[in-house]
Amino acid sequence: MSAARRMVVVGGDAAGMSAAAQARRLLSADELEIIAFERGDHTSYSACGIPYWVAGDVEEREQLVARSPEEHRRRGVDVRTRTEVIALDPDDNRVRTRDSSGAEEWHAYDDLVLATGATPLRPPIPGIDAEGVHGVQDLTDGEALRDAIARLAPDAAGDGDPASSPLAVVVGAGYIGIEMAEALVRRGFRVTLVDRAPEPMTTLDPDMGALVREAMNGMGIETVMGQAVTEIETGDDGAVRAVRTATGRHPADLVVLGLGTSPRTALAEEAGLPLGASGGLLTDRAMQVRGHRHIWAGGDCVEVEHRLTGMTRHVPLGTHANKHGQIIGSNIAGDYATFPGVVGTAVSKVCELEIARSGLLEAEATEAGLQYVAVTVEATSRAGYYPGAQPMHVKMLAERRTGRLLGAQIVGREVAAKRVDVVAAALTAGMTVTDVVMLDLGYAPPFSPTYDPVQVAARKAAAAVRAAG
Repeated sequence: MSAARRMVVVGGDAAGMSAAAQARRLLSADELEIIAFERGDHTSYSACGIPYWVAGDVEEREQLVARSPEEHRRRGVDVRTRTEVIALDPDDNRVRTRDSSGAEEWHAYDDLVLATGATPLRPPIPGIDAEGVHGVQDLTDGEALRDAIARLAPDAAGDGDPASSPLAVVVGAGYIGIEMAEALVRRGFRVTLVDRAPEPMTTLDPDMGALVREAMNGMGIETVMGQAVTEIETGDDGAVRAVRTATGRHPADLVVLGLGTSPRTALAEEAGLPLGASGGLLTDRAMQVRGHRHIWAGGDCVEVEHRLTGMTRHVPLGTHANKHGQIIGSNIAGDYATFPGVVGTAVSKVCELEIARSGLLEAEATEAGLQYVAVTVEATSRAGYYPGAQPMHVKMLAERRTGRLLGAQIVGREVAAKRVDVVAAALTAGMTVTDVVMLDLGYAPPFSPTYDPVQVAARKAAAAVRAAG
């Protein structure tokens, strides 16, 4: 009887463990040995859920863990935590590891899965490593932040005197930044959000980002835009005291970093594997690293193709990571699956404000060489006469002449964000804005106006296409 093939996985979260689980579903331990190396303590957890755990919506850390290392082991995956992969050797099909004791060892593989995730951006400014400065990359980070909040703001409901509330500065106004701003407001902090961009949410066009800023200001969150952080000031005890920019000083008892991430691909680069413009690994549609038959990659360490432009982009989302893992596991097990690319869909919220986008921004359409029209409408979430109707802004881009839908952005309240799924489906199908107007969407006064807000925008975009000739 021949020895089982060996699959080695580097990284124990979404993509890596989805690949391991899928391969194990399709092949027995006699056919395929699976070893997974994870440098931390946890596997298969929701990093996206950490802001909601910090806010108190999720009570226990374990609720964010889909499958622990012990559960994976019971299912036939040899998970080795606190073990870091420190070198790749594609020529001899092996990886070198270092465990918590410092012992190093080479491990051979037949198939290697790189699911190393992303590295949080942490600029080299004075005070960045001071006590009281927190990232939110993993569960350990979340635990430390929750402990700090409990010490500073024991009144988790935030019902005390605002003037005596502790101060928090969030650095970075992207998805994590605004979600952490909400979490800290709800935990009783006075919050300042600082970002070097002119408006929050650079994943939106600036005019839509301005709507987010205005809404956050209305919630009591101070927004300091167009200002890069130059220093995190500390006291004699080494703890954070304030965040400084070129033009101001913002007192802080707590600082949270939400500056985004970059692909964690240093090992891959050292091994000579192909990287894209943003530093992510380049794969084919089967998620096999280009030019390497036995190396696969998925999740936040890869770049993926954008279906509207054909360009590769770094899109670090758990939805994609889990799909990548399923595809990799299937292909290693002898099945066949491919990843078709993305259309750039994302949603978030800050308090009651919901934010969504799918497709291209104006700058992205211009970069891709596309000629387009852009329109913005204000509609309501329900029929205007129905109680509880809330305003909603929808911006839509369409290609000149053809009227092909290129993207949409939505900012509003009450089920605004998930309306973007209609846009995502229409983009995937290659619809025109006229097609979107004629979609047979559900209607009743408690749920939408006669024309859904997405269709109101599509109708205006269709008119703009006609006017543009």
